[in-house]
Amino acid sequence: MYSELLSQLADVGAAWVQFDEPVLVTDISADAPALAERVYSALGSVAKRPAIHVATYFGDPGDALAALARTPVEAIGVDLVAGAGTAVASVPELAGKVLVAGIVDGRNVWRTDLEAALSRLATLLGSVGTLAVSTSCSTLHVPYTLAAETGLDDNLRSWLAFGAEKVHEVVTLARALRDGRDAVADEIAASNAAVASRRSDPRLRNEQIRARIDSILASGAKRGNAAERREMQKARLHLPPLPTTTIGSFPQTPAIRKARAAFRSGEIDEAEYVRRMKAEIADVIALQERLGLDVLVHGEPERNDMVQYFAEQLDGFAATDNGWVQSYGTRCVRPPILYGDVSRPHPMTVEWITYAQSLTDKPVKGMLTGPVTILAWSFVRDDQPLADTAYQIALAIRDETVDLQSAGIAIIQVDEPALRELLPLRRAEQDSYLQWAVGAFRLATSGVSDSTHIQTHLCYSEFGEIIGAISELDADATLIEAARSHMEVLDDLNAAGFANSVGPGVYDIHSPRVPGTEEIANSLRAALRAVPAERLWVNPDCGLKTRTVEEVTASLQNMVAAAAKVRAEVA
Repeated sequence: MYSELLSQLADVGAAWVQFDEPVLVTDISADAPALAERVYSALGSVAKRPAIHVATYFGDPGDALAALARTPVEAIGVDLVAGAGTAVASVPELAGKVLVAGIVDGRNVWRTDLEAALSRLATLLGSVGTLAVSTSCSTLHVPYTLAAETGLDDNLRSWLAFGAEKVHEVVTLARALRDGRDAVADEIAASNAAVASRRSDPRLRNEQIRARIDSILASGAKRGNAAERREMQKARLHLPPLPTTTIGSFPQTPAIRKARAAFRSGEIDEAEYVRRMKAEIADVIALQERLGLDVLVHGEPERNDMVQYFAEQLDGFAATDNGWVQSYGTRCVRPPILYGDVSRPHPMTVEWITYAQSLTDKPVKGMLTGPVTILAWSFVRDDQPLADTAYQIALAIRDETVDLQSAGIAIIQVDEPALRELLPLRRAEQDSYLQWAVGAFRLATSGVSDSTHIQTHLCYSEFGEIIGAISELDADATLIEAARSHMEVLDDLNAAGFANSVGPGVYDIHSPRVPGTEEIANSLRAALRAVPAERLWVNPDCGLKTRTVEEVTASLQNMVAAAAKVRAEVA
């Protein structure tokens, strides 16, 4: 089929065709390079076709680079930002190719160090036929243009480049290679000034924060024995078997969105905004009590986004006004920019959670986003290891958990839906990542007493290959997306010797369909084949933010009824 398409494209005048092959930077199979060579040898042999550019990105193609170089394709793209390019000199076949050098970072928002980029490109010139300058990958991962951002401070703004600016950097680097550095002297001078400004900015290093992290990590950042914790929490919480709860968010109604927009525009003041949010919290608490849930949440009406909300309150982060990027489908987000050492100047959630707790005798969960997820869903500084930045976020979350505990909150949930998302593509690099990701979570959650119940929530992923790491998180209860996989994740948990409590999602919140009571009861019965009743929680798959109040009410009513039914069966 592709052979025919190439001929048809040639007939209508196409000069080049790009084939995207990011899979070649993974460990998909040992024979992937040979398969790629066979496929592109065949496509390259099509008599009438455009020139072919095979693009790899997000990592080093390894042996696939030489395999592609042995085919008739005209150009091969590599992601120099993600570590590719080291083998270029050892692949003599590249001497007859165009190497598309992805030197400008297409996934992050930092301005390119033009001096350093030119030096690196110069080392490749003698090893390839033609050197083309490009971004490391598509620029769909970054906002469109920095020109729309007038609210950032001048120093920070000078360190950044969004999509349009990155295209200009590509053109500048290509011009320097073609016409000499003098042709772009002004651009290089501006780049050097930005690099110097960033390196010398005092916000990039907070020695007190770094010393605290080193001290806590040196002490182990661990909680007490899990079984002993469970007994202490059981005595404190007095929950029934199969306790029911939700993941955190409740529907973001038009009234909530209107109030947030009015506050942002100055139409209402902070006092009025707080009054409206507290009214929403009171409604959510009352609804949960009517439904008979055992552990309540405040519903998160005050949160615009589970990452941005925290980033806006932490030092070391900046928010954009128009820095939208596609998340999936038609959903877009504005990732915060993490530019310096992270610290927490004041409590972020305590006022909201303690207000919610004052409205009920049932436990209300503190709701926090975990350090790895905040890291994954932000544009993160590129001047230090990700682990260092994750630990700084974790310290801020740790301080928040301690404040919540001091305010009387007995259950705290630390969400990590992005735990699987940052897993490196190459297996050889995965253990190192999981080690610091687990370490960051434990740093965030080990500051509270053993009588405080820590939950986490995981979703959006297949978890089989990281089950061991999930167990190492050592959360008292892990609430996990499971409805769409028909509880298969529980088999993985058992195989890994998972011994803490678990809440496999008993219905899928991504659909407006309301599950029946018996359907949920059957899911619970299936879960009980893998998890004993004393360690099983009952909850939806994910947060309820995107559903309507009517859908949520009916679904939770059936969930509570199903839990009561199965609770009676196992009594």
